[in-house]
Amino acid sequence: MRFDDRFLEEIKSRVRLSDVIGKTVKLKRQGREFVGLSPFTKERSPSFFVNDDKGFFHDFSSGKHGDLISFLQETERLSFVEAVERLAMEAGVPMPAPDPQAAEREKEREGLAHWLELAASWFEGELRRPGGKDARDTLIRRGLPESEWSRFRLGFAPSGRTALKDYLIAKGARPAELVETGLLIAPEDGGAPYDRFRDRIIFPIADQRGRIVSFGGRAMDPEARAKYLNGPETSLFSKGRLLYGMPEARRLLHSVPASDGGDAALVVVEGYMDVIACQRANIAAVAPMGTALTEEQMEVLWRLHPEPTLCFDGDGAGRRAASRVIDRALPLLKPGKSFRFAIVTGGKDPDDVLREQGPAALRAQLAQTTPFADALFVRERDQEPLDSPERKAGLKQRLRERANTIADKDLAQAYRDDLLGRFDQLFHAPQTRQAPFTPNRPWKPGGRAGQLFEASFPTPEGKAAARRLSTALDPLAAALAKAALEDPHRLDDHLETFEKAGFGDPALSALAAEIIRLRLDADHLDSGALTRHLRERGFAGLLTDIDRAAAQAGAPFLKQDVTLATARSQWTYAFEVLNRLAALEAAVSSAKGNLGGRSDMAALERLKAERDILKRSVRSGTLWTDGETSP
Repeated sequence: MRFDDRFLEEIKSRVRLSDVIGKTVKLKRQGREFVGLSPFTKERSPSFFVNDDKGFFHDFSSGKHGDLISFLQETERLSFVEAVERLAMEAGVPMPAPDPQAAEREKEREGLAHWLELAASWFEGELRRPGGKDARDTLIRRGLPESEWSRFRLGFAPSGRTALKDYLIAKGARPAELVETGLLIAPEDGGAPYDRFRDRIIFPIADQRGRIVSFGGRAMDPEARAKYLNGPETSLFSKGRLLYGMPEARRLLHSVPASDGGDAALVVVEGYMDVIACQRANIAAVAPMGTALTEEQMEVLWRLHPEPTLCFDGDGAGRRAASRVIDRALPLLKPGKSFRFAIVTGGKDPDDVLREQGPAALRAQLAQTTPFADALFVRERDQEPLDSPERKAGLKQRLRERANTIADKDLAQAYRDDLLGRFDQLFHAPQTRQAPFTPNRPWKPGGRAGQLFEASFPTPEGKAAARRLSTALDPLAAALAKAALEDPHRLDDHLETFEKAGFGDPALSALAAEIIRLRLDADHLDSGALTRHLRERGFAGLLTDIDRAAAQAGAPFLKQDVTLATARSQWTYAFEVLNRLAALEAAVSSAKGNLGGRSDMAALERLKAERDILKRSVRSGTLWTDGETSP
């Protein structure tokens, strides 16, 4: 029986996930999530998380992930229909009356899905047969070894006009069914249907539940009219709703801790091979299939991640694609729902970077992102030369219009303020004001003859910029925070000091306090769960600021080629230096207020000298060479 999505959502909205799971698993609240021991494996430290807001559970020990229905299927061995019936009863929602026509349509879809699954297995087999040699060589040449083919279910469609058709018909399929799946093309002149995919490397396309619903094919012939060919729209497959690689991306997003080499980001790339490259580097990645990112796909992405990263090629086509996404996304933006942009450098795509430089380089490049507002402003600014008042006014008008397309009123106002503030900073130099003529007042050097000027005063936008500058994060403190988020166990030996001093920057005090609270409450705290919790608690913007500031620190413990033991040792040294600096600042301040004689002055000078030496070593980078011999 097939259930309407609205019916299933109604059930889920009435029954809390933690209430259902809490009947069989002892759960303990941890921020916005619940944590408990895995119901699937035997473990001593809890690694089973339940999130009511997002409606999913994730078990790090077994890798299992799902919703209310799949939990009952997994733990009580219920069928899908049985699980839905159980939850409908708990929710007080009546089961829909049987619909014979809907049941018939579902039966037809199941039949089509069967042929698609059989076709996928056949394509996989063809890749390993003699006729697939060139395809195998191509994949290996592209840096994709045979050991990875099964993971992504790669296949090959031979050049024969009816090779797949003949195989499936021999298995009992009817040509009309295969046309409906998109596997065959029915000529308009009424001729016999023939295979859609011929002489192509095959990429199966799965829906969010992992069921194959279509295929994509890359031509082996460089002169082929279409390098990539996707299946058509069918009753099972909608290009505008699905994203290639979603099931594996979902698994990576929820099951690979950053401390194990993963990345908490969800990245949208442009092609099948780019998705595969990212996923091989433990980066959750998906791709649209031959179309610009649609509104439905954006909503799917936001259900998995509050701020997915859109990665486009740096050429003109990539910039145009990014521009289309900006226009399409603007009306949909909401507080906590946005995008970031990343461009892989050197004219490469993710597949090139993985093959030539390795997974660490790919992760590092995709971590360098631009916020949505920055990308929007730069796009509008660069549309034309801003060399006349009319063009400057045109930019200001465009910025207002773009902000006004955002449906959420509060966010629209925030964007207007932000974009117009950037506009003022771009064109408005600090204003000056002419003082009244005063004969006895001396002429100010640097002023124009005959004019006297008071000191310039800041505009409101200048004041806002000054406030942002005054609250900019200390790079070393940001680097310490970033490393602690990636590897929370760095804090284990420093909890008492950390609880008092945090990361050494007052702007990070609230973040440090939240981390301490979580660390003391949880026996097990992995990077992925910590970062998700902090984002949900309102620290998303601060985490972005931390990434930016940390990049300026030059801290060796953030580099990809450093062993975990070395990184932890370097982090400890930097943590101790920053705490020593804070102690010296406090001592200098205290000594200034208690000067009683020459000896007190000498003590103050000694404190200031030590403080200044440490500050110089941090600014110059010699801190790291000094620390090479530290324990």
